[in-house]
Amino acid sequence: MRRIIIITFFLVLVLAVLIGTVSMYNRIWHSNVRISSGAAMDLYIPTGSGFEDVIQLLAANNILRDTNSFRWLAERKNYPNHVHPGKYKITDGLSNNQLVGLLRSGRQEPVKLVFNNIKTAQKLAGTVSTQIEADSLEILSIFWDTALLAEHQLSRETVFGVFIPNTYEIYWNTSASQFLERMIREYRIFWNEKRLAQARKIGLTPMEVMTLASIVDEETLKMEEEERVAGLYMNRLKQGIRLQADPTVKFAAGDMSITRVLNKHLAIESPYNTYRNGGLPPGPVVIASVSAINAVLKYERHNYLYMCAREDFSGYHNFARTLSQHNKNARSYRKALDRRKIFN
Repeated sequence: MRRIIIITFFLVLVLAVLIGTVSMYNRIWHSNVRISSGAAMDLYIPTGSGFEDVIQLLAANNILRDTNSFRWLAERKNYPNHVHPGKYKITDGLSNNQLVGLLRSGRQEPVKLVFNNIKTAQKLAGTVSTQIEADSLEILSIFWDTALLAEHQLSRETVFGVFIPNTYEIYWNTSASQFLERMIREYRIFWNEKRLAQARKIGLTPMEVMTLASIVDEETLKMEEEERVAGLYMNRLKQGIRLQADPTVKFAAGDMSITRVLNKHLAIESPYNTYRNGGLPPGPVVIASVSAINAVLKYERHNYLYMCAREDFSGYHNFARTLSQHNKNARSYRKALDRRKIFN
């Protein structure tokens, strides 16, 4: 009888150990992640989040089959003291151990930050804020933070010259100031020795190239015209003739959508008004495209000093070497505007 009791006790003990082992295995290694919408999803953990915030995010996205087992393992692996913000790719079928390991490590997925064809600071801030954690007001504020800009040898006028349109891999939880620092690094990479040598050859600094390129971008929608337009403005700079570039007047007026520049616009008192001031404006009027930057660096050599939009509204321009020919072109264009009743 005693032997039967001992054997029974031993079997119960083995069974308890086995059940405990299976339970422990399931808590740690068994799949506990379900993604109903597909094979994977992105989980965004905001900056400043704590462990309970993560639990709520996982619950809100219906990611865990069993929250208690995840909590149990996370606490034993000290995840509550190692919560990292960011974007994490959560795949279907992960175990608690895999999920805790991923989140605890901070191995977040980068986002692809894209911006191009940006005309205003507000538009840039709004575009970027949809792709990273920093909101548009935070991003906008760095453009006007003179102390921060001075640390990078920038000003409110020149800061937009450091933004090179492209696609960048960047972490979602990047702050506004970190975003600026990243763009400055990319700007320095962009201005490699080859481009610096090209800028020196034409007698402009990199920021002056960016400024002129921004004007070229606004002057023509036709990429095949960019080098010719750049050459025209280089001719005027070399001869000490005011640029008289309409995009700079629009910028001074605070309205880049103006379709017809009038005398009231030309009279605006602003360092950006190149009808009233010689040389280049203080900084870019829009974020310059890479094609316009390259067009300035290898501008077309010619004798043109004037340009006017074609009266057929094709987007192309008539170029002129003399003021009399330019005035003739301008009259044709004004008549075309009048026919279409475009008065501002």
